[in-house]
Amino acid sequence: MSKAPQNQGNRDQDLQMLQSILAELVKPFVGREEEAKVILLALLTKEHAVLIGEPGTAKSALIRRVAQLLNMKVFIYLLTRYTEPAELFGPLDINALKEGKYVRITANKLPEAEIVFLDEIFKANSAILNTLLTIMNERVFHDGYTEIKVALWSLFGASNEVPQEPELEALYDRFLLRHYVKPVPEDMWRDLLKKAWEIERNGYPKPEVTVDKSFLHKMQNLLFQVDLSSIEPKLLKIFSVLESKNIHLTDRRKGKTLKVIAAHALANGRLRASEEDLLVLKYIAPHDIDDFEKVNIILAEELKTPYKFLRELEEIQMNIRDVASYVESFPSVSSRFVEYRMLELYRDLESTRDRVLAMMRETDNEAVHKKAMEVIEQINSVMEKIRKKVEGT
Repeated sequence: MSKAPQNQGNRDQDLQMLQSILAELVKPFVGREEEAKVILLALLTKEHAVLIGEPGTAKSALIRRVAQLLNMKVFIYLLTRYTEPAELFGPLDINALKEGKYVRITANKLPEAEIVFLDEIFKANSAILNTLLTIMNERVFHDGYTEIKVALWSLFGASNEVPQEPELEALYDRFLLRHYVKPVPEDMWRDLLKKAWEIERNGYPKPEVTVDKSFLHKMQNLLFQVDLSSIEPKLLKIFSVLESKNIHLTDRRKGKTLKVIAAHALANGRLRASEEDLLVLKYIAPHDIDDFEKVNIILAEELKTPYKFLRELEEIQMNIRDVASYVESFPSVSSRFVEYRMLELYRDLESTRDRVLAMMRETDNEAVHKKAMEVIEQINSVMEKIRKKVEGT
């Protein structure tokens, strides 16, 4: 009789641990919550992910940290068109070759790694790319006369751009999750400097939470217990909308979407999927760089989730920054026209603040409330600057 509650308790603990791992992964970084989520979703689904964007955005550091959190072997390498197979897969054993045996020394190389990160992955030569494709598909390394089963759990790639060459399409499609990594916005630069200085002085902090690969296996089993029934009709509708906007998903990608939706529900501590979990389509549907924004817009329009509010709050925040810069460009209110304009901006900010407060009343989502309070604080700050300028005349 006591077995079911105990299992429930263990399950709740596992879901809490999952959220702790995500928090621990992102802890040393500024503005990298989205990237951490993509990495975790890839690991929960045992799929591969590609991070697209400029260098210096903490991509490899995130991979090193997640491998540390999960106690998994990691292999990280920067690829060029001159990269030799031995650099990734290990050199041939010369002594064995003298005896007529074809043996590769794979110690500390890609075949023995559980988590792999390959920077500039699409710049590698065709021999390496073809081998990687087989490894990603089958977790098998075909090496001459031998077939080696690799330890790979998930492979992460990085690139400055989406590959345009047709011969790279098959490899690109094997990355179920795709994310466009942007530099942190201006309002986070102060925090970025602080964190960077801490890392320069003390190195990356040691994780306070660690598990092992058995935890991932347990989460994978739990993944298939997530109830997806309520979201399937909406998912099918979004597939149709995406297709109508010329954003095409292959049958393979459509089929694997449910797995990522279930993983997102788990990462949020739930065993029942909701519309909020359909947001993972922003990692699955885009192909070209422009698609990332298109998919975001479609999801914001189609989903009645906190995401819609968060996007609107981000837009409001950008407008407030512009207003703040405009106000600061006037050292003082020197004419009636400027005074009138300032008062007009003040009234607009009051209306915007009312809209933000209305959003907070429309949802109980913690992330929306936190973002809304941040935006209200910024609005109040700009309003105070306007008051001082007008009263100073």
